[in-house]
Amino acid sequence: MDIVIPLFQRFEPLDAIGPYEILAYVPGAKVRFVAPEPGVITDVLGALPVEVRTRYSEVESCDVLLVPGGGGTRELIADPEFLAWVRRIHAGTRFTTSVCTGSQVLGAAGLLDGLTATTHWEAVADLEGHGAVYTPERVVRQGKIITSAGVSSGIDMALQLAALLTDETTAQAIQLYTEYDPQPPFDSGSVAKAPAAALKRARTLDEERRRG
Repeated sequence: MDIVIPLFQRFEPLDAIGPYEILAYVPGAKVRFVAPEPGVITDVLGALPVEVRTRYSEVESCDVLLVPGGGGTRELIADPEFLAWVRRIHAGTRFTTSVCTGSQVLGAAGLLDGLTATTHWEAVADLEGHGAVYTPERVVRQGKIITSAGVSSGIDMALQLAALLTDETTAQAIQLYTEYDPQPPFDSGSVAKAPAAALKRARTLDEERRRG
């Protein structure tokens, strides 16, 4: 079972690493990273270099395609060769998935036209601009396309995907082994529940991060 995760400069780390951790435990699965060119890919936070040895163009097919998000998705959306590769790979996948703003890549490739999908709450307008119908759900499945909301939601998506690829007992075992039992100290993990002050502060975090 071949699971491919394309990385790119300024990818969101948990978008990729969270699902990777879960899916690597799927029996018989091989999870591999690919990139536009072999070499070191650095996450959007700037401190997690990942050495990727395979060009995405070397991949002709896979069972699962998982596109993470991050600031670098803007370049992917503007890259016709990458979008053509996504369409070509999607034609033969069992599941094509995304985390966070990775759904914009699927949308730009023409895979979400008229479909219900989700993304990070700050990227709703961009997603809808690619023809999708946004829903604030954490994980959305439309046939073989599965989109998940912001960052940490990729773990939830990966567990659902693990169940689809194997069975619920195996997925539950993976959840138990990784001890994924969220008990957050605050109930502010969605726009619908967050206090106004937290929402206002959240809108400044990415800009502050970019300023370093």
